[in-house]
Amino acid sequence: MKGKLALIAVAAALSAVTVGVWHAAGVAQQRVSLGEASSDAGQWVMPSKDFANTRYSSLNEITTDNVKNLHVAWSMSTGATRGHEGQPLVIGDTMYYESAYPNHVYAIDLSDYHIKWAYTPKQDPFSVSVACCDLVNRGVAYGDGKIIEDSLDGHVIALAAADGRVVWNSKNADPEMGQTMTAAPLVVRNHVIVGVSGGEFGVRGYLTSYDLATGRRQWRAYSEGPDSDTLIPAGFNGPKNAGITTWRGDQWKVGGGTTWGWYSYDPELNLLYYGTGNPGTWNPSQRPGDNKWSMTIFARNPDSGMAKWAYQMTPHDAWDYDGVNEMILVDLDFNGQKVPSLVHFDRNGFGYTLDRRSGKLLVAEKFDPDVNWATHVDMTTGRPVVDPTKETRAGVDVRNICPAAMGSKDQQPAAWDPQTGYFIVPTNHNCMDYKAFAVKYKSGFPFVGAIVKMYAGPGGNRGAVIAWDPVHGKVIWTDKERFPAWGGVLTTASGVAFYGTMDGWFKAIDAKTGAELWRFKMPSGIIANPMTYTHGGKQYVALLAGVGGWAGIGLAAGLTEPTAGLGAVNAAQDLSHYTTLGGDLLVFTL
Repeated sequence: MKGKLALIAVAAALSAVTVGVWHAAGVAQQRVSLGEASSDAGQWVMPSKDFANTRYSSLNEITTDNVKNLHVAWSMSTGATRGHEGQPLVIGDTMYYESAYPNHVYAIDLSDYHIKWAYTPKQDPFSVSVACCDLVNRGVAYGDGKIIEDSLDGHVIALAAADGRVVWNSKNADPEMGQTMTAAPLVVRNHVIVGVSGGEFGVRGYLTSYDLATGRRQWRAYSEGPDSDTLIPAGFNGPKNAGITTWRGDQWKVGGGTTWGWYSYDPELNLLYYGTGNPGTWNPSQRPGDNKWSMTIFARNPDSGMAKWAYQMTPHDAWDYDGVNEMILVDLDFNGQKVPSLVHFDRNGFGYTLDRRSGKLLVAEKFDPDVNWATHVDMTTGRPVVDPTKETRAGVDVRNICPAAMGSKDQQPAAWDPQTGYFIVPTNHNCMDYKAFAVKYKSGFPFVGAIVKMYAGPGGNRGAVIAWDPVHGKVIWTDKERFPAWGGVLTTASGVAFYGTMDGWFKAIDAKTGAELWRFKMPSGIIANPMTYTHGGKQYVALLAGVGGWAGIGLAAGLTEPTAGLGAVNAAQDLSHYTTLGGDLLVFTL
């Protein structure tokens, strides 16, 4: 085993504020830290299982031998039919989850599956018209007896976990400016960390912290602008004022870099990690320079928001390779030394391993061998070496760029398997033609500036699930899929990994070999993330069905023009032959 699971937030001392966790008896409430609760394998108290974003569970009742006996224990409709990209939480004897728009939130009693309470926010319907890539949502968070949801129209809402009443409601985004919210929040002590969507509308990205008790805004860190806006202090490990100097004129004010992915946290270092998205516009000729701090991994102090370090993966992005994918925190062995590491699978097709203390680049290799926009990453400078024949510019139709704009992996989260030392990674395998053109900014209107057409990559498969060695930067095994593997992965201590496919198959595989062990046809295609929990002494695996997302936007929104959906429609024109729309929760057990 080349690495071991980082022991992040497993003791109350690592998370000073306490939170109420309802235990199965349903009578008393024990006060424990959120970090400590995440180490309880029977519960799933954070969107990604733990602060480290591992999506690994130490449960082992379901094994490689008996997984073939899985069957549906119970199910329910979500009441929504657009893309479901999230996962439930389980706290004690209650399951909580959020649907796609209109963002219903449910609390389900696991003893008899009745709905304890349900909440649907009143929303600005204009948000539907400015949501870029389907009306998705990636789930709720939990802290201090509250369920935290993001609504599409930009509100962060704290609901009492016991009865669903609104405790506070804070406005974080304005749809009139093209701003929406789709990400799952992260609770770190008394901070509720949330991002914003809208890079295709010229939104200047930002990350915001709200007080868990009151909803008061604590700090906001922009992705571009002066250091006072990007919260870059004197001791920052990187260039100063680059949020302005790497842009032409005032272009940074509509610079994108939105923050709609996943967030992680190391309580020992007290650092929060996340990625920023593509710069605005998609026409790179309008924005010469590196366009910092778009396409960047940030490490910040969650108490002040101040940045400690940043690493830009795709300077002057000319392909829409958003950098928002999850940062997974594990300790890895390099030459006999244990290194606190951050592993990130970027849209640009490179798998990165960094020292999460300093941002030092340790590994940067292609996790899809067909990536061709860059030949490699220079390990001295950290910059990709771009193939000039694949670099887009205004007025030129550049053909056969791999990966397509949706990347070799989008937001669908990978999972860490400490038994093998590998990551199990859901990937995309599409390429594209890309023609940029000049576009003017107008608040609340699309600010794209490119015509894109996507299609299957070499070999004809449009996705794959792979095992990745983060120390040596190489693929161990590959399971090809008909469509992009747009759902996340769950790994377990028994060596069984789970994931779903866009054509509706929920699969269990052997994490060591990738061999398929079991499959089940879901009511709709899967773009969500499996999770597991225990109740009454039994292990369960839960998953939301509901196809859509960017990869399924043609079916979700009824689009047929090949270049519609920012080019994604052409790549999945046959999806309707394999699945239909619909939102459902299915729970499996032996």
